[in-house]
Amino acid sequence: MTGYYDYVLGLIPAALLGTTFALEGLGWSMQVAVPVGGAVAAGLVAHAMFVRGPAPGTTVPDAPARPAGPGADGSPGSPQNAD
Repeated sequence: MTGYYDYVLGLIPAALLGTTFALEGLGWSMQVAVPVGGAVAAGLVAHAMFVRGPAPGTTVPDAPARPAGPGADGSPGSPQNAD
């Protein structure tokens, strides 16, 4: 299932290259077309980060939960065997 951020990730290189080659095809120099294409791509990134940023509270856990057992909650459990 594709979402907004999947489309943004696909549009970043498309905007950079598409805008650059379109402007060059219209007669703009490459030295001007590349920064303009980069600004369009940066605008997409800024929109995804600041205008339509991830909603707070929708986090993904970093690591799985610790297994329950002796010593898992900080209480002294059986000592580890170092051999």
